[in-house]
Amino acid sequence: MPTDVIMPQMGESIFEGTITKWLKKAGDTVEKDEPLFEISTDKVDAEIPSPTAGVLIEIKVPVGATVQVNTVVAVVAESGEVVAAPAQNAAALSIDATAGGTDVVMPQMGESIFEGTITKWLKNVGDRVEKDETLFEISTDKVDAEIPSPEAGVLTQIKVPVGATVQVNTVVAVIGGSGASGASVANLPVPLAKPVAPASESAPTSVSVNADGQLRSSPLVRRIAKENSLNLSQIAGTGSNGRITKDDILKHLSQHGAGSASTATLAPPQVVPMSKMRAIIAQRMVESVRTSPHAYTVYKIDMTRIVKLRERQKATFEKKHGVKLTYMPFIAAAVVEAMGKFPIINASMGDGVIHYHPNVHLGIAVALDWGLIVPVVRGAETRDFVSLSRAIADLADRARSKKLLPDEASGSTFTLTNSGVFGGEFGTPILNQPESAILAIGGLKKEAVVLTDSEGNDAIAIRSMQHYCLGFDHRTIDGGEAGKFMSEFKKTLETFTFGERWVID
Repeated sequence: MPTDVIMPQMGESIFEGTITKWLKKAGDTVEKDEPLFEISTDKVDAEIPSPTAGVLIEIKVPVGATVQVNTVVAVVAESGEVVAAPAQNAAALSIDATAGGTDVVMPQMGESIFEGTITKWLKNVGDRVEKDETLFEISTDKVDAEIPSPEAGVLTQIKVPVGATVQVNTVVAVIGGSGASGASVANLPVPLAKPVAPASESAPTSVSVNADGQLRSSPLVRRIAKENSLNLSQIAGTGSNGRITKDDILKHLSQHGAGSASTATLAPPQVVPMSKMRAIIAQRMVESVRTSPHAYTVYKIDMTRIVKLRERQKATFEKKHGVKLTYMPFIAAAVVEAMGKFPIINASMGDGVIHYHPNVHLGIAVALDWGLIVPVVRGAETRDFVSLSRAIADLADRARSKKLLPDEASGSTFTLTNSGVFGGEFGTPILNQPESAILAIGGLKKEAVVLTDSEGNDAIAIRSMQHYCLGFDHRTIDGGEAGKFMSEFKKTLETFTFGERWVID
């Protein structure tokens, strides 16, 4: 019979514990009394031994979870014992699929892409999956994507865990196979609970810390501190080696009450592995700064005319064309107009020469919950206003839903990034290599502005103003050329009629 492993009671007054580390993973052999996992309680941190020898076949509670004492946290079976265990996210299981089955491989998402990282499995082992149903998600150098199942059947084996990076055409899973009725445990790492970022990144200064630099306090104490905006550095610990106990923090609450969010200090920063996309972004940004001498010019533009035009047309435009009328296509159209007069901005440097591109392939930076991606509107100079609007909306939607093709996220010649979407005045963007220029859009705000009429009379008016910052590679573009481009861009937005070329309705 399998043996349940429970959360132990570490003292008469202790009723719960938090799993802080698993020392074994599903499929590992464990000896009786060998440390199996680590816990943290209100009183003490401890290693918990296995109650029996055998194979760890199931982990029921992930790292970071707090459970009551006597809760079953894992299951250990005697070696050789066949156990039908349910597929769970907490433990990576597989069904023996040695007899037949369809291999699922890491796809090649573009000619220059040679590897991919599994970021999420959408099915568990044992689940039924339909042909073309999304099976897992990957992240590559160019794009994040959902990968469909090549066949209908039962997912009998997962060979590559979340977070692993493998070469294209590597077998990552198996669908079907005559052995689908016999369950066995795959030796894959146990997915961990996603860490929750602390409310403050400041390390406590007056409390005792352990050898790893962490506060001597339990997760329960830190949770109470977070809920009540308490600064743990202001609470004296009466436990072993200055450990802050539950009694200590409750006593502090009764005497001083809750604190304010501005004074809360919880735990030191938690260590979170970089995602594949985050690592690639970091690499690209460092490379860009090292490659190009960045220079910037900032223009404040009166967007009042565009604001009023959009307000008049947005309902009709969406009803007629099936897409919302945002400010981005107006800005993109103005870029295309200015680029037509100053094509030197639409350039890149490579192999010791400057390439001046005949087409404007417009990159539109899209912020994602897990990073940033730049889908590309190809041939923007050939499009009308409606086509430009639809392309921008479509690419942004598919970027957020991981439906972009690799070629749709590469090859841009000029990039727009909306750094003002959160209210900032303007940003100083880093070039999207090998481009020579990038335009950051600032926040749109109403301001009191001095206007001068044709006779030289001044008046104060409320206008909708917006900052635009052009970042450019000083190797290929001089300040004068950047200024001429931005002046034309400003003129276009403030005075251009958007006539035959850019029909709005």
